[in-house]
Amino acid sequence: MITRRGLLKAFGGFIAAGFASSAYAVGVEPMLRLRTTTYRLTPPGWPADQKLRIVALADIHACEPWMSASRIRGICEHANTLGGDIVLLLGDYLSSMRAVWGKVPPADWVAALSVLEAPLGVHAVLGNHDWWDDPQAQAAGGGETFSHRLLRDAGIAVYSNRAARIETATGAFWLAGLEDQIALRPSRQWKRAGFVGLDDLPGTLAQATDDAPVLLMAHEPDIFPKVPSRVTLTLSGHTHGGQVRLFGYSPMVPSAYGNRYAYGHVVEGGRHLCVSGGLGCSIAPVRFGSPPEIMVVELG
Repeated sequence: MITRRGLLKAFGGFIAAGFASSAYAVGVEPMLRLRTTTYRLTPPGWPADQKLRIVALADIHACEPWMSASRIRGICEHANTLGGDIVLLLGDYLSSMRAVWGKVPPADWVAALSVLEAPLGVHAVLGNHDWWDDPQAQAAGGGETFSHRLLRDAGIAVYSNRAARIETATGAFWLAGLEDQIALRPSRQWKRAGFVGLDDLPGTLAQATDDAPVLLMAHEPDIFPKVPSRVTLTLSGHTHGGQVRLFGYSPMVPSAYGNRYAYGHVVEGGRHLCVSGGLGCSIAPVRFGSPPEIMVVELG
C-alpha cells in the first residue's frame, strides 16, 4: 500500500536527484572532467602504410570560471603527452556566454595555447564565436579577426581558405582549413539579412595540386554534404556533442542537420567526418553525458 509518507519520500528523492544532476551538469562535468576519445581508421585515399596521429582540440570558449587560462594551459599540457604528430585547433576560442564571472583576456588564452607542440606543428581554423565577438571584423564584413593575428603571432599556423602541403617520413598530405561558415551575423546596420559564411571550399581544395591525401579542418560540420571524395577526412567541432547527450542522442544541436553530425565518427558515401565534443560551453555552462574531450585520430 502506498502511504503519504512513502509518497513524500519518493518525491523528496526525485527532488534530491534533480539537484544532484544539476550540480553535476554545472559544477562537475564541464569544469572537472576531461576525456580523450580516439578513432583509428584508414579512410579511402589514405595509404595504409602512412601513419599519422592527430590531436585535435575544439571549442575552448575561454571564460571564468568554466575555462580559465590555467585550465586551458593544463589541457594543452595534457594534449602534449598524447604523442600527436600534429595538433589541430578547430575554432571557437572566445566565449559569448553570459553566465560567466569574467572574460579571459585574449593574450592569456593565446599564451596558454602556445605551450602546444608537435613534430608537424600546431594548426588552427577559427569558429563562429571568434568572428561574432570581434566588432571590428563584423563591421568590416571579412578580412581578419584579432584572433587570427594573435594565434599567428604565437607561432600557430592559421588557415583561412587555404591548404598547405605537409611532408612526413611516411608520405605527404595536404592540410586544408576553411574560414567560418556563419562568420558574419545578421545586422541591419551592415545590411545583412542573415548569417553570411566566408568559407570557400572549391577555392581551398584547388590549392591541393597533386594527388596526396587531403585533411580538411572545418569548424562547423554542416559543410560535410558538400565535401567531395577528394578529401580523405574532415575534422570539425562546433556542436559540443549537444552539451547534453543521453543514449547517443542530443535534444539540441547547433546544426541544420540535428543529430546527424552532432558527434563522433560519421561515414557517408565513403567519406569520413570526425566531430569533436569540444572542451568548453556555449549559451549555458552545462554539460551532461558529453564531457570535455580531446579528440585523437590515428590514420594508417
